[in-house]
Amino acid sequence: MTEQTPETGPVVQLRLVVEADDYEQAVTFYRDVLGLREQEAFEAEGEGAKVTILHAGYATVEIANPAQRRMIDELEVGHPTTPRLRVAFEVLDAEERTQRLVDAGASLVAPPTETPWQSLNSRLDAPGGLHITLFQEHLSREERAQLEGFGTGDD
Repeated sequence: MTEQTPETGPVVQLRLVVEADDYEQAVTFYRDVLGLREQEAFEAEGEGAKVTILHAGYATVEIANPAQRRMIDELEVGHPTTPRLRVAFEVLDAEERTQRLVDAGASLVAPPTETPWQSLNSRLDAPGGLHITLFQEHLSREERAQLEGFGTGDD
């Protein structure tokens, strides 16, 4: 059983559940190509029901107002594109990982693009109907906090 810590607060895990019509393709894409580590997998005997839980590292929930979503779309893609839900994965090499995902069947929406906040971001439509961003940070969280317009609600 996972317990609350000062770092997690009362919520200790975020789990995004994606229903994928082509389950095997989606598992291969997210586990083997994107590189999420398989944590658990279950299959209901005789039911045909399957689930694979993939470890995605540190999770955050990003809440954006419509103006922020439009601004990010304009910077990363050049036009409005994002549905109400977009999943973003921080990777170590956005260019290489973007190409691997395209080679595995993702549709490229926008190639890796340098953002004003010093990250390299790409957009893709991926299995399971997810619109995703891959991003590679070039600055630490502390360095970004020094940029104009960055900080926290506490600042």
